[in-house]
Amino acid sequence: MASTEGVNSKELLEAQSHLWNHIFGFINSFSLKSALELGIPEAVHKHGRPITLPELTAALSIPSSRIPCFQRFMQLLVHSGLFSSSQNAQGDTYSPTTFSSLLLSEKSGCMTPFIYAMLDEAILSPWQFLSTWMKEEEPPTVFEKAHGMNLWQAIEKMPWFGKMLRGAMESDSGLITKVVVDEFGVQLFGDVKSVVEVAAGSVMISRAVAQAFPEVKVTILDLPHVIEVMDKSEGRIQYVAGDMFEYIPPADALLLKWVLHCWNDEQCVKILQRCKEATPPKEEGGKVIIIDKVLKNEGLHHKLTETQLHFDLHMMIHTPGKQRNEEEWKRLFFDAGFKEYKITPALGLRAIIEVYH
Repeated sequence: MASTEGVNSKELLEAQSHLWNHIFGFINSFSLKSALELGIPEAVHKHGRPITLPELTAALSIPSSRIPCFQRFMQLLVHSGLFSSSQNAQGDTYSPTTFSSLLLSEKSGCMTPFIYAMLDEAILSPWQFLSTWMKEEEPPTVFEKAHGMNLWQAIEKMPWFGKMLRGAMESDSGLITKVVVDEFGVQLFGDVKSVVEVAAGSVMISRAVAQAFPEVKVTILDLPHVIEVMDKSEGRIQYVAGDMFEYIPPADALLLKWVLHCWNDEQCVKILQRCKEATPPKEEGGKVIIIDKVLKNEGLHHKLTETQLHFDLHMMIHTPGKQRNEEEWKRLFFDAGFKEYKITPALGLRAIIEVYH
């Protein structure tokens, strides 16, 4: 049995500090949310030069009695890398960073909607049920134990919840669309005549494909209640209401962005079988394009490995799905009848996977 016998006091105190860091990890998340609610990133970026503490508190209408607390709050945001800090004759000044640039509402790829969604009570409350869920056979997900319905039922039954998650997915699509379409568009879409985006959730990527490749017929397939509320201002996109488990409209290429990680292996094989039915073989230009994580088991910085693990547990809590490494992806593809795949690690922790039969 492990014990603290033989462990010196320095090691015990370091262990205590390590556990404190785990306990208070939520403070980073909610400090980020509070910074967005206060409008700090916008104020710092719009100032055009390093902003002093008095200038920042004035821009945000922080009462004078709260300024000492606000300064302490900024210390954590600087330590977290959201802003950089220096001093001049007037005291502390704050400047933007690459991290804070992803929080600006007017920029494509702004992560603010994603942050608000992931820190919403509906997404966070299932974590309170994880330990009891682990000892039970049912329900399939912790989300369902917490809410009495699965994630997709919640999206349909609670319009505000569905709108929030669609906004989160659209903000995420905005960040990778430029890479997918501008840098890899010719490779992915240059030789096809038709593309169907499966379970799109938003029109962001499909709209970019339609605009960059006007000769390509672009279609979005999603559930009826999702199609109903989509922005249909891009006239070159066709919209089909349906269930990807039952039928996918035929096309030269299918695009699945952050879809398969929501489903278990058996469900993924079924979706991929529908994809195979909908696309011609490789010799005739057919392909399935998957944008998803391909887990790496070595060679990553500790923090990136932690991010992979966080995402995997996030999927376990809210969906039947999981994050997968290359061997797990390969097994799904071959079980569904595909013969070949290519992974392009071009999207940070995510990759572009092209699958052929």
